[in-house]
Amino acid sequence: MNHKSADNILTVIVNLVLASVLLISIFLLNSFTTHRIGEDFMKQLGISKNAADDKISNSILGGSLDAYGLKNAKNIVSGNRGQIAKDLLVYTKTYLSSPGFTNDYQTLKANNKPKKDVVKTPAEVKSEYLASIKKMIADSEKGLKDANSTMKPIYENMVTEGKKQLKEAESPNNPYFTSYEKNYPQLLKDIDTRHENLIQDWESVYPADPNQFIKRRLEEFLKVTSDIDYNAELVTKNGKKYFVKKEYENKDNRWKMAFRAGQEVVEPARALVQQWIAEMK
Repeated sequence: MNHKSADNILTVIVNLVLASVLLISIFLLNSFTTHRIGEDFMKQLGISKNAADDKISNSILGGSLDAYGLKNAKNIVSGNRGQIAKDLLVYTKTYLSSPGFTNDYQTLKANNKPKKDVVKTPAEVKSEYLASIKKMIADSEKGLKDANSTMKPIYENMVTEGKKQLKEAESPNNPYFTSYEKNYPQLLKDIDTRHENLIQDWESVYPADPNQFIKRRLEEFLKVTSDIDYNAELVTKNGKKYFVKKEYENKDNRWKMAFRAGQEVVEPARALVQQWIAEMK
């Protein structure tokens, strides 16, 4: 894929934890009866372990929940949501330390590496311009041979104008080409500087250690879920629920997702995430 600016990349991946852990919890915690993350877990969802791993990886690296194919989940009765949240985090944590996720991360990082802009040399610019004028003259001369009385003056003028442009372009003092050649070294320096800055941003967004990538998203999760008012009042309007407090209604979707997941899901998740971050230090 084409590289994006660092700001755009950060926008895409800023929902890492909410997409890969909290969102998975929100979607799946309406469905689990088991506390064990294993074959029973996979059977209830109707997917294989590889498919589950792919969903976690896709959700983390893509910044949104990959819930495609989890139709069975909605048919399972609710269970211990808090325990399930812990199990999901443990499972996710284990997978994120696996070679499979590391490979996916390295692929994403490589695909988003900024490419240096390539500019033509003064010789290439002049050569291509001369070639285009010569072609125009040749095409005009060819058209002139078969032109009727109405078109003949037009082609003659095109040939004359083309030869005039060619002479000006071939002049060693042509202002456009002399200016381009003069500014070319600085243009290369500017391109190098811009590319170095993009590489620095890219390395900041995609650290060499995938754990640092994960850690920043875990910290974002803690920040987003630090002030959830689980007792916030809701009102129903036209079949939809809204927060009574306008302040809460104006919160972003991540805050609202955490509210919907509930304290029994979010708080155990926060404790485990804090422990997870501590282990990374």
